[in-house]
Amino acid sequence: MKYASLIILLFSCALTAQNAGADKTMEIFGFIMMDSGYDFGRMNPDWYDTMRPTQILDKEGNEYQPQGIYFMSVRQSTFGIKNYFDTPLGQIKTHFEFDLFGMGKEVGNTAFRLKHAYGELGKFGAGQTNSLFTDTDVYPNIVEFMGPNALPFLRNVQIRYTPVSNQNHTLAVAIEKPGATADQGQYGAGFVYASVLENVKPRFSVPDLTAEYRYRSAWGYLELAGVLRSIKWEDHNNDQYNLSGSAVGWGLSLTTRLKLTNSIIFHGALTTGAGIQNYMNDADADVGIKRQYDNVNSPIKGVAIPMVGVVTYFDINWSQKFSSAIGYSILNNTTTEAQLSTAYKTGQYASVNLLYSPVKNCILGPELQWGMRHNNDFGGDPQFNLPAEKGNSGNDVKIQFSFRYSFNTAFYKNK
Repeated sequence: MKYASLIILLFSCALTAQNAGADKTMEIFGFIMMDSGYDFGRMNPDWYDTMRPTQILDKEGNEYQPQGIYFMSVRQSTFGIKNYFDTPLGQIKTHFEFDLFGMGKEVGNTAFRLKHAYGELGKFGAGQTNSLFTDTDVYPNIVEFMGPNALPFLRNVQIRYTPVSNQNHTLAVAIEKPGATADQGQYGAGFVYASVLENVKPRFSVPDLTAEYRYRSAWGYLELAGVLRSIKWEDHNNDQYNLSGSAVGWGLSLTTRLKLTNSIIFHGALTTGAGIQNYMNDADADVGIKRQYDNVNSPIKGVAIPMVGVVTYFDINWSQKFSSAIGYSILNNTTTEAQLSTAYKTGQYASVNLLYSPVKNCILGPELQWGMRHNNDFGGDPQFNLPAEKGNSGNDVKIQFSFRYSFNTAFYKNK
């Protein structure tokens, strides 16, 4: 009921804003979507209706029991409101949008999830929306929720400035909400020496800096995006070690959508960097542990984990009513020496579909998906009598059938 009340309140506010002046408009948009399918392997039950390589193995590094399950879901369904109204300072644009794909404490449930709460005035914007390190236009025409694992994808709270925006060029910079995760490896919970990291806490003293430049032409577009971030942690333990430290995270992503022919579109992305995993569509820890036993005060330190990701997809329009998307994605982490055999190293993703559009704004059809996860090969540690251990691999195959109907209604006071 509280979510229904929120929707009614937002709708009422939007109508009030619309009626306040002659030139102000509002859009109500979204889509109703139903997914059903069969998982021939076994995904983490919390992610039963997705294909996430990071969720193919459990916390012990083993595959979830490959028993096969049938699933149905409406969690991708989305609703949003946009407002456009004039002020003495220029036109204000607002964007509020949510879906039903529960995350965090609601993971696996059909629950409210905020996607966008963002406003723009002229060249400035603020709120939560797609990070500048995210290019949603490179996404292929697929129906699976997650999509290619090696694409940068993060909706983040930010303040944005766009000095250039015209038919051929866009240039924007932003400061964004910082955040990162760490893999404590052999010093994590359950190990004898876990206490040395027990009270080491993260500290984010400055926002992340992001930027993008896009060039558009008749053949498509080319975009280069970057991110620079500071990751710090402080040691609050009362022992002989000082494990406080920091790492610099950085990333570059080159994305494109090319019109190869009138019926074939290529989607491509190449992303590299270190300590930027939380900006990726499906990755893991940003920071890992490196040993330095010759340093008696700081025998271990945190380092940004390097990574590289590649995506290649093709959209094919067979006719006005039939289309397909086929492609492959891989993300590889250069894991650190203290990460265990349960640590995520490499993920692969591939899919192919055949979609049918019986009427405008409606698509339906099957999609075959494959994912694979390979864990780190742990080299062991003779000092602590930890043997070498090879990381496990796991894969999953799903067939999914989806139905989606999109809607978009605009309101004009003078029409």
